Amino acid sequence: MAYDEGQAQLLRDHLAHYDGITERKMFGGLCFMYRGNMLCGVHTKGGMARVGKDNMDAALALDGISPLSFTRRPMGGMVDVADEVFEDDARRDEILRLCFDFVGALAAK
Repeated sequence: MAYDEGQAQLLRDHLAHYDGITERKMFGGLCFMYRGNMLCGVHTKGGMARVGKDNMDAALALDGISPLSFTRRPMGGMVDVADEVFEDDARRDEILRLCFDFVGALAAK
């Protein structure tokens, strides 16, 4: 399995009440899209969240969040989400709030 289905289900459950959420297999994992824009997802080593460059400091201040780097170069505006963040409702809520703050301002695709 390329990603943890339990973590994917936690995100599904959390995002279920939002209109405009779809799923797409990408990057060897599963991405959740909001109005056609990547919001967050799960991959083989945890998860990822698109918080935008302006929200990076707030995201990185959370335990279990680090810069995302698939190719050893940080991806601007993206953070890596450790496994334990999925289990912690407060941290999961906060990182997803930062995602919606950024992605919600983007034009729908």
